[in-house]
Amino acid sequence: MATEKPVTPTEEQLEILEFNFCKVNKYPDPTTLCLIAAETGLSEEQTLKWFKQRLAEWRKSEGLPSECGSVRD
Repeated sequence: MATEKPVTPTEEQLEILEFNFCKVNKYPDPTTLCLIAAETGLSEEQTLKWFKQRLAEWRKSEGLPSECGSVRD
């Protein structure tokens, strides 16, 4: 099974990801995730991984458990 190399998003990609996270949706559906991935040039898997990590950071900063699917913002 091939694994993807970790990719560090460029500053421009991070701006797109952060905009979508903060202004559009912290929980993108598969279609939105696909569109964000296409816009950034990252794979859907890389985009999903970024959103999961960013969501965990956001939840921690809000004093919430990093893994909890029952409470939505």
